Amino acid sequence: MSDLRDLYQEVIFDHNRHPRNFGPLPGANRHADGFNALCGDKLSLNLKVEDGIIQEARFEGSGCAISTASASLMTEALKGRHEAEVAELFEGFYHMVKGEPYTVEMGKLAVLAGVSEFPARVKCATLAWHTLNAALHQADQPVSTE
Repeated sequence: MSDLRDLYQEVIFDHNRHPRNFGPLPGANRHADGFNALCGDKLSLNLKVEDGIIQEARFEGSGCAISTASASLMTEALKGRHEAEVAELFEGFYHMVKGEPYTVEMGKLAVLAGVSEFPARVKCATLAWHTLNAALHQADQPVSTE
């Protein structure tokens, strides 16, 4: 189990050091901002959604390793998924990082399951996801983890 945990940590560090889908998204038609007051993470998420399918997802901002890795992994997982499928993924991810049972296949997102051992870091891991939810529902207020 230690080898698997080490591998998961390496994936998280890699996504923190080299975040995927980081930067602006010209032509985005969904947007939301998020803030984690606990540790100062800030996230701006932009999406291109066509016919209910996420075509592109990119983020900007700054945050801790967990927050950045979560946003990076999330944006990779979203592309090509329908909004309804993304809602299920959101629920599964949220339960996973809280250490609760879930039934959704997480794929690479499973590397963040260990966050459940550190309750204070759950907000870091879920910031991007709450921001995603706000973007999909076209909320006009920034998301806060508080």
